[in-house]
Amino acid sequence: MFKGIDYFDIESDLNPQARLIRDTVRTFVEREFLPLVREHYRAGSFPQQLTRIMGELGLFGANLSGYGLPGIDSLSYGLMMQELERGDSGLRSFVSVQGALVMYPIHRFGSEAQKERWLPKLASGDAIGCFGLTEPDHGSDPAGMTTRAVQKGDEYLLSGVKMWITNGNIADVAVVWAKLDGEIRGFLVERGTPGFSAGEITGKLSLRASETAELVLDEARVPAANLLPGAVGLKSALSCLNQARYGIAWGALGAAMACFDETLTYSRERTVFGKPVAGFQLTQSKLADMLTAITQGQLLALQLAHLKETGRLRAEQVSLAKRNNVRMALEVARTARGILGANGISDEYQCMRHMCNLESVDTYEGTYEVHTLVLGRDLTGIDAFT
Repeated sequence: MFKGIDYFDIESDLNPQARLIRDTVRTFVEREFLPLVREHYRAGSFPQQLTRIMGELGLFGANLSGYGLPGIDSLSYGLMMQELERGDSGLRSFVSVQGALVMYPIHRFGSEAQKERWLPKLASGDAIGCFGLTEPDHGSDPAGMTTRAVQKGDEYLLSGVKMWITNGNIADVAVVWAKLDGEIRGFLVERGTPGFSAGEITGKLSLRASETAELVLDEARVPAANLLPGAVGLKSALSCLNQARYGIAWGALGAAMACFDETLTYSRERTVFGKPVAGFQLTQSKLADMLTAITQGQLLALQLAHLKETGRLRAEQVSLAKRNNVRMALEVARTARGILGANGISDEYQCMRHMCNLESVDTYEGTYEVHTLVLGRDLTGIDAFT
């Protein structure tokens, strides 16, 4: 069983709930997910048979309250994301989309009827959701979206295309963002809606153990009751992304830990020039740098959790954490792959799978460069996006 990377004795400060949740998810990943991931990564599929188990464990929308939801604290939620991504970024993405990008907007912006209908189903895994914001030509510029909604009687007609949508081709409901009379609004678009279809995106070299789709809306007929009444303006959509980015900042630590743990073990056991790879100065320097970077990321994530729990978290702070921890994890994975040498490209080992996944994580939910400009604007007061 994975023991974790804890050079600064973070374990001793964890509350009992956080430790229990982390250990429960760690066991699930170890026993249920890791034996399947290589098969699904090769096939380009997600192990959907685990959805109900994750629902029973309370992993979906775990930090939300009411409607039978667990309402766990921010630290426990972060550790949960860490352990899921230690398995695979695709696993953490599945849970993150379900909770932060589907259940959260329904919980925050939905009507009482929408909450009562969808939240219990999504929490149990009886229903799967997806989040339709990104468009083919407006990935980093969601304000430029071209998807439109037109009201006709007691329905809305939605037209547009959404791209790179996790869970899109298996979702029962999609939270779709569209411009209605020039203002961005959120809609619940159900599977089987006339004019709505989803097509699988194939040929991915990253996040292969994840379902990714293109959503096409051709005057999709959405009942007026499926408009999220409280979701008004781009800020509503971005608030959902901010919830997801918090989980990503923690999740990236899990991927980095998996790579470091595998590399440390391998370098102690692998012999070259008559001694273990770990016995060479260059290798020890790399291991020390990897450990330092992971520890810095852990301390950043811990403070992020504290800020979130006490209601003091700013979006720019989440940007810093997402930007730093994902890029750190990507560098750790690349270094780990190098230490493993030729063996590092084999899927018998984890590091290259994590490395390829993290290339996507470094891009989605705001690229490294976009978060750089977010921080630059916060520091200087000058918007350099255009």
